[in-house]
Amino acid sequence: MIERYGAERPALLWLLPLSILPLVAAPRRRTPLPSLAAVPDDPVSRGLDWVLRAAGCLALAGLVLGIAGPYRNGAEVTRTGIGAEISMLIDRSGSMNETFAGRQPSGAEESKAAASRRILGEFVGSRAHDLFAVTGFSTAPMLVLPMTDRHDVVRAAVRAIDRPGLDYTNVGRGLAMALGQFGNGPGSASRVLLLVSDGAAVIDPRVQDALRAAFAKVRPNLYWLFLRTKGSPGIADRPAGEDTPQAAPERHLDLFFRSLGVPYRAFEAEGPEAVSAAIRQIDGLERDPIPYIERRPRRDLTSAAYAAALLGLLLLVMSKLAEADLGCAPALAAGRARERRIAA
Repeated sequence: MIERYGAERPALLWLLPLSILPLVAAPRRRTPLPSLAAVPDDPVSRGLDWVLRAAGCLALAGLVLGIAGPYRNGAEVTRTGIGAEISMLIDRSGSMNETFAGRQPSGAEESKAAASRRILGEFVGSRAHDLFAVTGFSTAPMLVLPMTDRHDVVRAAVRAIDRPGLDYTNVGRGLAMALGQFGNGPGSASRVLLLVSDGAAVIDPRVQDALRAAFAKVRPNLYWLFLRTKGSPGIADRPAGEDTPQAAPERHLDLFFRSLGVPYRAFEAEGPEAVSAAIRQIDGLERDPIPYIERRPRRDLTSAAYAAALLGLLLLVMSKLAEADLGCAPALAAGRARERRIAA
C-alpha cells in the first residue's frame, strides 16, 4: 500500500491478484454456433466484452479490499494562527485560600484561588491556537500539565488550583519549572510566562543566577499578576526601615524581574474585576502569529470499496438478464415454420 493508506487486515491484500481472473477466462455461458469467421468485425460487441470483463475485475477487487478494511491515514498539516505558548505558574500557598480582604471566604465571597481559577478558565480557550502549560508552587513546585493545545484538559488543570495549599512560597523553584515547559532555545512562537501570586519570597542568589541563564535562553515575555491583599504592601512600596529582600520581598522580586532583560510587566489586582482586566490586557498584548498542527482524522474507505464491488456486480447481473439464449433460436424457428405449415 502507499504510505498514506493502510488496511485493518493487510494479509488479505494478497488475494488482490485474483481480480484479474475475468481478463483470463470469461464465466459467461458458451453457445454452439457455426463459424463466425465470415461475419464482419463488431467493435460494439468487443467493447461490451471488455466492459463486462472490467466489471468482473472491479467486483472482485472491491470485495477483497472491503474485507481487508482499507483506510486513509490521518494527516498533520502545519498552519499559522494567532496565539502564544503560555506557561502559567500559579501560587498555591495558604494565603491564596483567603479573600482579597485577607479573611476566609464566606457567603458569596471568593478566595483569591477561586477567583483566579474562574478567570483563568475563561481565558483558556478564548483563542483557538494558544498552547498552555500549568505549574503550581508553594513549598515545592509541582508540574500540573505540560504544554498542550487541549484546552479542555487545561481548564481541568486550572480548576485544580482551588485545592488547599501550603504556607510557604518558593517562587524561585517554581519559575525554574515553569521555564522548563518551553523546551530549550528560542521558539518560533511567542512565549509567555504568566506568574499568578499574592506574594513573594526571597530567592537565593545561586537560584537567581540559574534563573538569569534560563530566561536568557528561553526569552519569554514575563507577566506577574500580583493578587494584592487589602492593606498589604504593593510592588512599588518601599519599607519604612531597611530596604532588603526580607523586608520587601514583592518589591525586590519586581526589581529582579526588571533586571532579567526580557519583556516584563506587572499587574496589581485587588479584586476579581482587576484580575479580569489584567488578563484582558495580556490577551491583547499577545497577538503574534503562531504555527500549529492541524490533525486530520483517519478516513475509513471500506464503504467505498464495497460500493465499487456493488457497481461491478450490478453490471454483471444486468448483462446476465439481458443475455439471449442463442442455442434455442434454431429450434424456435423450426417450430414456428411447422405451425405455419399446419395452419396453411
